[in-house]
Amino acid sequence: MTKRNTQQRRRTIVERLNLTGEVSVEQLAAEFSTSEVTIRKDLAALEKDGLLLRRYGGAIPLPQEIAVAPASGPSANQLAIAAKAAELIRDHNRIIIDCGTTTLGLIPELNHKRGLVVMTNSLQLANAIHELEHEPTLLMTGGTWDPHSESFQGQMAEQVLRSYNFDQLFIGADGIDLERGTTTFNELTGLSKVMAEVSQQVIVMLEADKIQRRIPNLELPWGSIDILVTDNRLAADAANTIRARGIQLLLVDTVNN
Repeated sequence: MTKRNTQQRRRTIVERLNLTGEVSVEQLAAEFSTSEVTIRKDLAALEKDGLLLRRYGGAIPLPQEIAVAPASGPSANQLAIAAKAAELIRDHNRIIIDCGTTTLGLIPELNHKRGLVVMTNSLQLANAIHELEHEPTLLMTGGTWDPHSESFQGQMAEQVLRSYNFDQLFIGADGIDLERGTTTFNELTGLSKVMAEVSQQVIVMLEADKIQRRIPNLELPWGSIDILVTDNRLAADAANTIRARGIQLLLVDTVNN
């Protein structure tokens, strides 16, 4: 009965939201004679399903330009890479986490840290951070929504980033060119460069099978990268080339999926 009541309440919340354009936690709690904690859980579940966007004290309809299907979660290998990268984070660090599936794997690891300040350009990552028991101070870049990367990009986001300084940037990549650096299918690379500029340490996270992918768009040159976290499928000659560029290389064991 409880499950049925929950489903019915959530359907009613969506109907009310579509009718009025906005709902508040306080009003919904009073209407359904339940706690504000329960309503917040309802809104979190509905947001996860892509049915609304939470805001302080309530929710609004999901803007059409960001109403996209939920991305699939990190693979076992990506989670292993994220866990290794998270070992680099110290309590009270100020960090940037770029959008991406591998970087999403970092979020559960943040529960073991204290006093973090986290900036991201990804709604998916921001929502995951918000669900943590020990939630860090969360900052978002804002900017122009890019449906290709499912993140905020553009000059406004770059201006926001330049107002801060950070200890670390954690960023993924679509590929690595051993001659040039990280590469991407996305032509919008300006924000990634600014993220690196305002961070004292840049950590790239990706699976070894992405190395030597031929992708035209250079994202970060080797001179902007400090640490590469990948898996032990990395070829020995590629590892030697990367280390020769002064990059610290951290390898994790592959995981059978």
